[in-house]
Amino acid sequence: MFLFNKTKQTRLSSTALLTSAVVGGAVLLLQNKPEAKNSSEQLHSTPQPWPHNGPWNSLDYNSVRRGFHVFKSVCASCHSVELLSYRHFVGVFMTEQEAKALAAESTFIDGPDDEGEMYERPGKLTDYIPKPYANEKAARFTNNGALPPDLSLMVKARHGAEDYLYNLLTGYRPLPAGIPPREGLHYNPYFPGAWIAMAQALHNDGVEYEDGTPATISQMAKDVTTFLSWAAEPKQDERKLLGLKAMFVLALSLAPALYWKRMKWSVVKNRKITFH
Repeated sequence: MFLFNKTKQTRLSSTALLTSAVVGGAVLLLQNKPEAKNSSEQLHSTPQPWPHNGPWNSLDYNSVRRGFHVFKSVCASCHSVELLSYRHFVGVFMTEQEAKALAAESTFIDGPDDEGEMYERPGKLTDYIPKPYANEKAARFTNNGALPPDLSLMVKARHGAEDYLYNLLTGYRPLPAGIPPREGLHYNPYFPGAWIAMAQALHNDGVEYEDGTPATISQMAKDVTTFLSWAAEPKQDERKLLGLKAMFVLALSLAPALYWKRMKWSVVKNRKITFH
């Protein structure tokens, strides 16, 4: 009996050592994987108190208007919003006359005319916001091989949504000691891998707001992120309002539905079944 217990204990010890070795080796392999290293170099986005988050809150449309000004003055030289047209601005953060005047600042190729020729015309409300580059090759050539993404759905396309964009725009830092610079890349710990091709775009007093708001880096980042949040879902406030109306109607119909249910089932629940 003693020899049996000793043999059993030896087998258990060997199994424990083997398990520890396998687990330890797996941990070392995971630590040496490039993906794990890259993910550790990215800082998590700091949550921001966005006023439009939540089912009862709406967008700050003054901020949306300022954000479009930042986008037009800073971001539009590289990035597009190909899902937005000028008509989307009317009644949201621009009047119809303002949107028409803005559209007329750009020229578009149209046609053919009566002679079969294409011609240039001023923009109109139904035109989409023009792209900064004619095609992908032109965009990559201008940006050292990097392709600036379209920003129409960027808030929806990135984990962290508004928080990620805000932290990315305000997260440029001096290169830490001991890390060699990379040609054509810029250090930003909030970007995956910490190296991004886009240089810091926002600087204090980089734009002049028409309402006199101080144009700090954080203010511009907040406003352009709010604009992009609206651009990703222009109908979000209407959707929230429709949801509130639906909840109100359902609440009103709750009492009649309960009364009807009790009335219909009262006969079934109170019946007496006898067996002969």
